[in-house]
Amino acid sequence: MKNTFIPVLAGAVVAMTAVSAANAATLDDVKKKGFVQCGVSTGLAGFSNPDDKGEWTGLDVDYCRAVASAIFDDPKAVKFSPLSAKERFTALQSGEVDILSRNTTWTMSRDTQMGLAFVGVTYYDGQGFMIPKSLGVSSAKEIDGASVCVQTGTTTELNLSDYFKANGMTFNPVVLEKLEEVNAAYDAGRCDVYTTDASGLYAIRLTMSKPDDHMVLPEIISKEPLGPAVRQGDDQWFALNKWVYFALLNAEEMGITQANVEEMKTSENPNIKRLLGVDGDFGASVGLSADWAVKVIKGVGNYGEIFARNVGTETPLGIERGQNALWTEGGLQYAPPVR
Repeated sequence: MKNTFIPVLAGAVVAMTAVSAANAATLDDVKKKGFVQCGVSTGLAGFSNPDDKGEWTGLDVDYCRAVASAIFDDPKAVKFSPLSAKERFTALQSGEVDILSRNTTWTMSRDTQMGLAFVGVTYYDGQGFMIPKSLGVSSAKEIDGASVCVQTGTTTELNLSDYFKANGMTFNPVVLEKLEEVNAAYDAGRCDVYTTDASGLYAIRLTMSKPDDHMVLPEIISKEPLGPAVRQGDDQWFALNKWVYFALLNAEEMGITQANVEEMKTSENPNIKRLLGVDGDFGASVGLSADWAVKVIKGVGNYGEIFARNVGTETPLGIERGQNALWTEGGLQYAPPVR
C-alpha cells in the first residue's frame, strides 16, 4: 500500500507546481524561444526514432511538427528530448518539455493526479505479447510460468500482472528501466516473452538480431489509447494542441492533402472554407493566424498521410488502419467541426 501511494503523491506535488508555471502562457514562451520542445521516446520505429544523423521521424514526431507548423509555419521548428518511461512525466511537469508526444497511455490517474492534460488519441492501441517462434505456442494462454520482459514505470507492468492473475497463471518478471535494456534482454534470451503495446512489438521485432524468428501473439489484453499530453493550467496551449490534432483528422475526412491544400482553398464547401481560414478567423482564439490549418497540412499532411508514411502497410511495420481509421471508414478517429 505504501509503495502504491508515494509516487502518486510525489507526482501530484510536482504537478501542482507545474500548473502554476503553466499559467505563464506556454505559447508566449514557445514563440520567444523560437521552437517547440517535444518529449519523445528514446527510439521506437514508426513513432519517434532518430536516424544516424540525429533526424527524428515518426507519428509522434509528426504531431509535434504539426504544432510547430501551426505556430511558426515551419515543421522543423522543434527540438526533441528523448525520454524514458520513468522520466517522461517529470519532464513535462517541470517545464523541461512543452509537449509530451511519446507513446503514452491516457489513464484516469494520469489525467487527474499528475497535472497532465491529454490532447487526444493519436493512436488506439492495446498490449500484446511477442515470443520466439521456437517456444512453440500460439496463444498467450499457453505461457504459464514464463519469464516476461517488461519496462518499469508503465501501464504495461500493471496490465501484465492483472492478465496473469485473471487467468490463474504465474510468470517471472524481468523488469528493466530503459527500452534499449528490455530489447537487449529479450534478444539475448533472458526472458521467454516480451510485452508492451502491440504497435511497439511490431517495431521492436524489426530490431531483433533475427526478426523472422519472433512472432506477436494474437491476444490484446488492454486498452491503450496513446496520445500527446500538455501541462494542466494553460487552457490556450491545451486548446491549440487539441485543434492541431483535430485539423489533421478533419483534413483527411475532407480530402485535403499536403499536395492539394492550396487548391482546396478555392473550394465552395463551407466546412473546408472554415478549416482553411477562407471563411472566418478561428485561429485567433488559440493565438494562431487565420490560415493555421493550411500551415499544419502543408507542413506534415493530414492524419492519414502521417499514418501511412510512418506505420502504414507500405512501411516495414505494415500496420493496417484498423481502429485508427476515420469514423467514416469504420474506425474510431473522429474530430469536432471547425465552426
